[in-house]
Amino acid sequence: MYLMPKFEVTKKNYLNLLIFLFPLSFIAGNMIVNINIILIIFSSIILFRKDLFRINYYLLDKLLFSFFFLILLTGIINDFYFYSIKLAWKGYFATVLKSFFFLKYLLLYIIFRYLIEKDLINLKYFFLSCFIGSIFVSFDIIYQFFNGDDIFGFKGIPGNLAGPFGDELIAGGYIQRFSIFGFFLIPLFYQKNLNKYLKIIIPILFLIFFTTIILSGNRMPLLLFMFAIFLIIAFNKQTRKFFLPTLIVATIVFYLFINFNSKANRNFNSFYYQIKTMSIILVEKDFSNKNIPPYLREFLSFYDTWLMHKYIGGGIKNFRYYCHKRSNIDKNSKFVCNMHPHNYYLEILTETGILGFSIITLAFSIVLYLTLIQKYFNKSAINNNKIIIPFIFLFLVEIFPIKSTGSFFTTGNATYLFILMGILIGLMRKENLIENKS
Repeated sequence: MYLMPKFEVTKKNYLNLLIFLFPLSFIAGNMIVNINIILIIFSSIILFRKDLFRINYYLLDKLLFSFFFLILLTGIINDFYFYSIKLAWKGYFATVLKSFFFLKYLLLYIIFRYLIEKDLINLKYFFLSCFIGSIFVSFDIIYQFFNGDDIFGFKGIPGNLAGPFGDELIAGGYIQRFSIFGFFLIPLFYQKNLNKYLKIIIPILFLIFFTTIILSGNRMPLLLFMFAIFLIIAFNKQTRKFFLPTLIVATIVFYLFINFNSKANRNFNSFYYQIKTMSIILVEKDFSNKNIPPYLREFLSFYDTWLMHKYIGGGIKNFRYYCHKRSNIDKNSKFVCNMHPHNYYLEILTETGILGFSIITLAFSIVLYLTLIQKYFNKSAINNNKIIIPFIFLFLVEIFPIKSTGSFFTTGNATYLFILMGILIGLMRKENLIENKS
């Protein structure tokens, strides 16, 4: 049995190789991710030329075109403002350039949708790559936990192990985003050979991924990982048998770490305290409280910043400038504005305004309707499609509004989100085309 078949140089295999490298490139860093994006964009344009853009465009696609056009427009408007006051904010017309280069994610969405819809790539390689990447990061963190350094020599901070990511504490986020595909790899693609081992393999994988996210010290990814797992279990009859074992294993492992690992204990107790404090402050609307946690201060800093450009926003990645210029800023406060408000929706509001927020929220809602609602609540062409399952719930978790996040407009987050969207809509369209032909 071969996990990877013999590789022959064909158009389809070349594209599959680029898709295979995507999850792994996230480990190597943003430069490699961008190189991979450029390769797949230019390769697809060269290979398919005009056919790539001759797909049928629906409401969702038009909304995405509108969103990216708005990003470019608000970039131009804000850069003219910076120019008029002689402010070279990261160079004249820097926002326009950033907005223009952000268009690559629209191309990425169209390309993935096209490749999936035309059956030009095999998602088995994507699932396999996600599994390999997640296992590699997990074992590197375990090695770092016992050795002090990871296999590349990166030193870990007790309670915050980053493995191959060095000083970037994002290992837990990587595992949360990509490990879910590992649970589906065998049932979908290697069932004939390994199905009898499934009852052993799945719990072991869960134990590895759950444990290493705890070791990474990334609290939000741990919650999102469990959220995704329980959503999958709840919506799919075949997986409900794993509910009780999953709950028991998660509870035991978490209890052991909290009680026998002082770093994990402090880390998650601090997280619990922050959530509790934030909840009390929000309920009582006590925003002058000196004990406001940093994350809540960052969330709150968005409001006055948004008021400066309510309708079309201040341009992407300009929050860091306008936040310091808001009218109600406390000059005596030690709080310093962050690069972004640490929530996708708050950032979209401040940088693309009500218009951008409305467009992207409607687009996300349409994706969920076409996938989650159509699969689980209506009779549709994707009812029997199992490959789409992890993409649906990872997309739902990714756009979940009540969570702290990195910047929506960064390479890692934008690439991940628009790839998910492209694959989801491609799978939905592919199934509908098959149904219409039959």
